[in-house]
Amino acid sequence: MNKKMIIYILGKMLGVEGVVLLLPALVSLIYQERSGFSFLIVSAILGLAFLLFGRKKPKCTRIYGKEGFVIVGFAWILWSLFGALPFFISGSIPNYIDAFFETVSGFTTTGSTILKDIEALPLGINFWRCFTHWIGGMGVLVFVMMITSLDDEHSMPLMRAEVPGPEADKLVPKARNTAAILYGMYFALTAIEVVLLMLGGMNLYDALVHSFSTAGTGGFSNRNASVSFYDSAYIDGVITVFMILFGINFNLYFLLLLKEWKNVFKNEELRAYLGIIAAAIAVITVNIVNIYGNALHAFRYASFQVASIITTTGFYTADYELWPELSKTVLLLLMFIGACAGSTGGGIKVSRFVILCKSIRQEIRKILHPNAVTVVKINGKKVGADTMRGINVYFAAYIFILALSVLIVSIDNFDFATSFSGVLTTINNVGPGISKVGPVENFHMFSPLSKIVFSFDMLVGRLEIIPYLLILSPDLWRKRF
Repeated sequence: MNKKMIIYILGKMLGVEGVVLLLPALVSLIYQERSGFSFLIVSAILGLAFLLFGRKKPKCTRIYGKEGFVIVGFAWILWSLFGALPFFISGSIPNYIDAFFETVSGFTTTGSTILKDIEALPLGINFWRCFTHWIGGMGVLVFVMMITSLDDEHSMPLMRAEVPGPEADKLVPKARNTAAILYGMYFALTAIEVVLLMLGGMNLYDALVHSFSTAGTGGFSNRNASVSFYDSAYIDGVITVFMILFGINFNLYFLLLLKEWKNVFKNEELRAYLGIIAAAIAVITVNIVNIYGNALHAFRYASFQVASIITTTGFYTADYELWPELSKTVLLLLMFIGACAGSTGGGIKVSRFVILCKSIRQEIRKILHPNAVTVVKINGKKVGADTMRGINVYFAAYIFILALSVLIVSIDNFDFATSFSGVLTTINNVGPGISKVGPVENFHMFSPLSKIVFSFDMLVGRLEIIPYLLILSPDLWRKRF
């Protein structure tokens, strides 16, 4: 275990967060808000941490998979711990555990909140709250790799530990170049959405914060009523389309740039993802048409909520708690599925479900034809044994953490739907759940213990469990690697 390299990279990451905090400080300055001082104080603390730990590179810079997982796991915790300080110092969120919950929810692009009156927040604070979505969407470590000199042949383990999905591949040979390409596409899509939202009547500030949240598939808004505040079919449509776009594997956008159209349209995960969205919208539209009076209005609200839930964004334009049980059940199932691997969305990921379905079909064929040679393929390629084992471990760990978290949260004595969906929506980084954590409610009423559990679930869900299982393993710290 290269501990010196781990400390060096974490020190550098804290320095980057200190620089990033200057952006919301500038927003506070523009709007003449005193809360800007809280960002400057934290930025200074992080600058000192960088000077102490992130300036001098160790002689041995080699890192492997285990270091990658440890670095990523601790980096997200540290960014959240320090990122919560501006909320706490400014008094916007006077309880630090609440501030930590809100920040974890931001960086993990979950979108769950403890705030009752979002519009009362200073504009600089709300900007930081939504900007955490944009940073966390592609990954805090990918962000750091893109803007720093952390670029050697051994940096790929960091990307593999952070990029969501069963597998993580480089687009180009160097990991830093891959990070730059990913963020280039990410920035371009975000900028296009900002322009389109402004054409729909949003001011620049509102367009920016909603685009940050859409791009990161997070769901924070600067409005108490979320996107329903605008009551605009145009704005609903723009955000719906971009939520779906940001839920697609970014590798496919790279293939589009290379004009490899066939490989994009033949991608099995993409086809399954779009098919699930279309089927869910159709079912819910038919189910709620009597509520909204006509099919067009029903389609508008159904498509927005489906896109928001499957991409784990968490915006809302309607209180789906008032919808029929069939519609709520469909949305609950979408919380499990999530978006595509390699996207900014959370959830279990469509690719895992595709592979799982194919594995079930393979086992049935083996029973029917014992001598037949069958393999699981996706996009024409054989799914390796390591990938299959990783998926099985992921599902087992996921169910265990889900059950344990529900058990602990149930101590607060809320109804089962509230406790279960609260855990489900945080571990899948969705945002709103059902019952008392539905779209027009939030998590403020839970105990500090439950909020810590939810925060852990959000981190586990965003980094897909393994980094934190590794960190919590006694063998990691007992053995000499």
